[in-house]
Amino acid sequence: MKSSRDSLLQVFKLLLVSYGKQNWWPVDREYHRKEGSDPREEIVIGAILTQNTSWRNVEKALQNLKRVKALSFKRIIDITPEALQELIRPAGYYRQKAVYLKEVAFRLYPVSKVEKVSREELLEIKGIGRETADTILLYAGNRPYFVIDAYTKRIVKRVFGIEDNYEGLRKFFEENLPEDIELYKEFHALLDEHAKRFCKKIPQCEGCILTQLCTQPLR
Repeated sequence: MKSSRDSLLQVFKLLLVSYGKQNWWPVDREYHRKEGSDPREEIVIGAILTQNTSWRNVEKALQNLKRVKALSFKRIIDITPEALQELIRPAGYYRQKAVYLKEVAFRLYPVSKVEKVSREELLEIKGIGRETADTILLYAGNRPYFVIDAYTKRIVKRVFGIEDNYEGLRKFFEENLPEDIELYKEFHALLDEHAKRFCKKIPQCEGCILTQLCTQPLR
């Protein structure tokens, strides 16, 4: 019987071969080069905006922020709440998320604070839950925290037959994988990609590369 470590690495390798590197978190480095801003700020802003919506909607909101050169903590702090709400409207829950962005920008400005802020301190900030905190720590802070989202929970339940709370699943990955930040980033992104293509709410098992490993395949 394979260990959890071997099984997880097998899943990672299968997904990587199938989909290639995802290179998440996506940021517009050319924009930040021109504006003299930090790409990590875009990651934090995107992590807030992506709550309860699709990445396609987040991209629309990010484009709006870039259009008025507001894709930075400093500009988020300076802009009026009403203007911010309109800019991020495509991401949904825009009034609530505008409050969250203001709070996060104020607490994490300058962005170098992301390198030192603890997970506990992030969780004290209004609008930041465990998934968002770990997203910020991993993708913006380059720190070894595995992100657990709804896609990951779904795949772990079906492939490994494991159901647990957020912290339990995070430990499952972190205790059974090498402490490799780039592996964490790619694995999380690959799981999301696979869930969107095959491991949907109603699974599309035909053609799924994980069928032979899955504990709950459709027969």
